[in-house]
Amino acid sequence: MSYLLDTNVWLWMWNEPENLRSEARQIIEDPAHALFVSAVSAWEIATKAAAGRLTLPTSVGEWLADPRHLAEVTQLPITFAHASRAGTLPAIHRDPFDRMLVAQAQIEHLTVVTADAQVASYDIQAVRA
Repeated sequence: MSYLLDTNVWLWMWNEPENLRSEARQIIEDPAHALFVSAVSAWEIATKAAAGRLTLPTSVGEWLADPRHLAEVTQLPITFAHASRAGTLPAIHRDPFDRMLVAQAQIEHLTVVTADAQVASYDIQAVRA
């Protein structure tokens, strides 16, 4: 099965794994599962760090380039189709980063691992993190 990790889930995976529910941990630890991280998550991390709302153990560039953080995931680029879908989603969630994750999950047929109930309320498959 293929999963798209919400930004906070990807961060928790490396910095605070105790925040993950057991089902999310099992999904992440199972090598049979394909794990994806969206380019929008890198953008969200950089934006929150620049605004002082996120502290990382290294610079944003170093954290995002660290091979350990990329070894178990596939980077998912943002396409025009993703952008178009994100822009036309119902206004359940106003956060553009989360709207992009929803659009990508819909188009790529991925299950989102998220702690955000608003993300999970869209027409997607979701696992509570």
